[in-house]
This record gives sequence, C-alpha cells and structure tokens, in this order.
Amino acid sequence: MKEQSVVVQLESGLHARPASEFVSAAQRFSSHISLQVGNKTVDGKSILGILSLAIAKGTQVLVKADGQDEEEAVRTLTAILTSTL
Repeated sequence: MKEQSVVVQLESGLHARPASEFVSAAQRFSSHISLQVGNKTVDGKSILGILSLAIAKGTQVLVKADGQDEEEAVRTLTAILTSTL
C-alpha cells in the first residue's frame, strides 16, 4: 500500500468538475484507491463518495492506493489535488 498526504490547492476545491477528473484518472488504475479526510474514508473511484467529503482548498487529504500500479496512482492523483488550475 502506498499513501501520501497532500493539501488541496485547487482554487474552488474538489467540486463536481475536478472531482469528475479525479475519478476518471483513478479509474485508469487497477489499484484500489481511497481518499481520507479526517476520520472519513471514501472510494476514490466514486464521484458521490468524493463529493461527500466536501473538500475545499486547503483541506488535508490522504490519498491511498493498494495494488500493482499504486506508486503511479498516488503520484498522478496527488498531482491533480495539488494543481492550481
């Protein structure tokens, strides 16, 4: 299992459009992906789960991946969360 904690830099947080982009990216990986904010953990391939976290800019998020491509998955997904677009 690979995990990395990041602070979300997306100006509007992880609202519908960036959440959709995150899920699309996560679905390209065979690893199990999850996001954790505080004590709540959701499936990283579930748009509803991600939106339920209400992730705003500045939120600390733990990205976890477990599987064959876990290293690349965590690297790619944390890059999305820390981009400033």
